Amino acid sequence: MHATCSSSTAGASVLALALLLLPAVAGAAESKAGPVSGRPDYPPTQVRAVNDTLHGTVITDPYRWLEGDDEAVRAWTATQNKFTQERLAAWPGRAALRARFEKLFAIPDVGAPSVYGRRYFSTRRDGLQNHAVVYVREGQFDGPAKPVLDPNTFSQDGTVALDWRYTSPDGGRIAYGKSAGGDEQSTLYVRDVATGRDLPDMIPNTARASVAWDPDGNGFSYTRHPARGEVPAGQEVFHVKIYHHRIGDDPSKDVVVVGKEGRAFQENLGVGASADWKWLFYSRSLDWAKNDLFVRANGAGEPFRPVAVGLDGRVGGDGYKGTLYLLTNVNAPRYRVVTAPPATPEPANWKELIPQQTGVMDGMDIIAGRIVLLVSEAAVSHVYLYSLDGKLEKEIPMPAPGTVTGISGDPDGAEMFFRFDSFTYPGSIYRYDFATGALALVDRADADFDPADFETRQVFAESKDGTRVPLFVVYKRGLHLDGARPALLSGYGGFAVTEAPRFRASVMAWLEHGGVFASACLRGGDEYGREWHEAGRLGRKQNVFDDFHACAEWLIGNRFTSPEKLAASGGSNGGLLVGAALTQRPDLFHAILCQVPLLDMLRYDKFLIGKYWVPEYGTADDAKQFEWLKAYSPYQNVKPGTKYPATLFTAGEGDSRVHPLHARKMAALVQAQTGGDAPILLRVEGKAGHGQGKPTSKRLDEAVDLYGFLMWQLGM
Repeated sequence: MHATCSSSTAGASVLALALLLLPAVAGAAESKAGPVSGRPDYPPTQVRAVNDTLHGTVITDPYRWLEGDDEAVRAWTATQNKFTQERLAAWPGRAALRARFEKLFAIPDVGAPSVYGRRYFSTRRDGLQNHAVVYVREGQFDGPAKPVLDPNTFSQDGTVALDWRYTSPDGGRIAYGKSAGGDEQSTLYVRDVATGRDLPDMIPNTARASVAWDPDGNGFSYTRHPARGEVPAGQEVFHVKIYHHRIGDDPSKDVVVVGKEGRAFQENLGVGASADWKWLFYSRSLDWAKNDLFVRANGAGEPFRPVAVGLDGRVGGDGYKGTLYLLTNVNAPRYRVVTAPPATPEPANWKELIPQQTGVMDGMDIIAGRIVLLVSEAAVSHVYLYSLDGKLEKEIPMPAPGTVTGISGDPDGAEMFFRFDSFTYPGSIYRYDFATGALALVDRADADFDPADFETRQVFAESKDGTRVPLFVVYKRGLHLDGARPALLSGYGGFAVTEAPRFRASVMAWLEHGGVFASACLRGGDEYGREWHEAGRLGRKQNVFDDFHACAEWLIGNRFTSPEKLAASGGSNGGLLVGAALTQRPDLFHAILCQVPLLDMLRYDKFLIGKYWVPEYGTADDAKQFEWLKAYSPYQNVKPGTKYPATLFTAGEGDSRVHPLHARKMAALVQAQTGGDAPILLRVEGKAGHGQGKPTSKRLDEAVDLYGFLMWQLGM
């Protein structure tokens, strides 16, 4: 498939549906050992209380005005940013940390080649380039590389980003999205690979688009949103349709392939082509855990035929040599592979080809006339080769427990590529030769550290209800466990996302400074399939927080750290996670990084794309769901006089996913109500969004601020 058939969003990712956060500082500068004594002199924040009555309960919001974008909010934000930067700049280890980060961030970021016709496309970011460059090689994967799409030329400061790209069957053209300031509100362009120039075709309102090229490469189906004024303000993101465009035509006259007349406006639509380009799929869904799937011949005007409609689960599709191959968790929580005839692809005609395994099937690709199955076993990647009749041929060995991404290859070819990385292994590219069975390392990111100097363990913490929760713990080899090591616990726990071992330059600096890094595989994710996800969504969301607390207690109980040396970090849904840790168990943590977070769970679905997340969280509009949201919503559970850990809230002013109101309101509330002296800080970044497409220069500045804050607070 020309967008990997992925189980975590099967039928969505598989179809490239891209959806699934000015007074000077008082007192002397802080020392490396910690903050100065006494409560910080926070900038004043005006209280303008608003009372809402929800299902008979009065909810008071003292900082509702910080949801706005007027001059008063901008001035307040600027004051908070100045206050934060002055305190962060006072830590004496900052310059040395930045120097080390500059070297770590300069480690090349390499992407696995993908094959289109006789062309090989790959990405590489060298040094401190803001963005990875797309290169093309003609005829062979190791031939001379020519840059064909360089996002570093889009803007001087790197804040115009390449959001997504889809290559035509022969590799002659690339449809790609470009947006500014992190807002992901893409405009679609078409790059001619031979000339390196864009064609006149330009299509606006293609945020998070999916694209499926016609077999001849002269047109494509794609998702597009209405322009402002065509639907009620703020609802543009939800009214997506699938259109068809022929190269050279006026996009305003593109034909609608799939609309949503009479259907829920927040329904997701996505489109994708099969591995052999002969079949066009589209997916629709209202629920992250379910989708409907349809198919027709690619490039034809015939009606779509239903593959899966109204089933309890997700279905993603591919096609090869007259057979449809479906990856689904319908009647198989950890997924299975079934086949179906294209003429009659409904479930009555499905035949199970590869049954459910012990691990979770994360992805399926058809390469070299075989099925390549990516399986996650307790968050560790395994790659298996199957014949088209479902017989296991072999497992491809990995260099260490880690994560495989970017599996690619031609369905009629003889080679496969993929990327491997882990906590202490930067990205490396491997090529598998189907003719010889040889696996070769063909590209890697050279680094100035030895992975052998670090140890990674997978352990299990026991949650409140007895559930065993996987936890990766990474540290310098030979570390003395005396209960006094600085430790950072990270997690996510939602939307069926697996917290897999991945390399992060910022974490490496933490490890080199003697810190322990721990990554928790919480319920709500996909580490054990759909049942694991279901156990952490809607009314069961508290399980996720209990799992995280249990992982913190495991680290303390096994003498890796202590509450005085333990920090927590999470972003987006993970920001909600650590926001709940802040309000539910402030005794467990000394410092918290709460990045682009969801925090006011009674109002989250009123803003941006929040309505898409109602199937995951619920909504306060519903009386029953209101009760469970109110019980854990961090903003509604701040208790006056509680000594809260030192906390740094972050947001992007251009975030089109999670509104910065969450971080603003929560920072104001905790500053006002904490009974402790630990600093509560806010960092709102300009010309930045949720994180996607953020240039290296901004990522570097952010890492220095975030990890400098942690090291200051933990005395490193």
